[in-house]
Amino acid sequence: MENLWGMAIDLDKCTLCGACVVACQSENNIPIIDEEQSAMGRGIFWMNFLADLKEEGGKVDITYYPMPCLHCDKPPCTKVCPVNATMRDSNGIVAQIYFRCIGCRYCTAGCPYTIKYFNWFKPEWPEELRDQLNPDVTVRDKGVVEKCTFCSHRLMKARDLAAFEGREVREGDYVPACMEACPSKAIHFGDLKNEASDVSVQHRDRRALKLMEELGTEPKCVFLTKGSTK
Repeated sequence: MENLWGMAIDLDKCTLCGACVVACQSENNIPIIDEEQSAMGRGIFWMNFLADLKEEGGKVDITYYPMPCLHCDKPPCTKVCPVNATMRDSNGIVAQIYFRCIGCRYCTAGCPYTIKYFNWFKPEWPEELRDQLNPDVTVRDKGVVEKCTFCSHRLMKARDLAAFEGREVREGDYVPACMEACPSKAIHFGDLKNEASDVSVQHRDRRALKLMEELGTEPKCVFLTKGSTK
């Protein structure tokens, strides 16, 4: 039976340290974009922070959401791609197939969470950083759309290990880089089909929030809002 991978991020525990962003950049060979191009909105962040500002009674309240791809069960991005370069696989992961992508960017317009990025230039790294590229992850060429994949290359490794040991993939075998690097353990990840899994418990928590739930995208990454669980 296939798994259904999902995530929950506890905003009470998140300290905005940015460790998840750095780990994601390093793990997934995300190119460094210079300051000028970043100012034009051409930066690439598979994990970033979304600021939600609310003003009431002269006071401003800001909530920051760590934003990977939310891997929707009903993703609008897959419906508009003319070449099936983005699709929802049997594990619930919304995949990006780079060799199919023609760079039309329909999927970036179709995503209401704006977590897809177009690679405008051939990726480059300073000489001292080239040896740190992850051999398990494709280095994308310019002209394609890229995004968070829940570090799906780690799932492949976990499957290979489980097959070698003659067993199913267990809780904790497959962990994305952002979760592994989070010092406050704010990120929960696992199989949503297993009702006893940590992430399933978090999804059922009364604080669990699905961003823009009214759109019907059914994201598998939820946020635990600030406040006591009691």
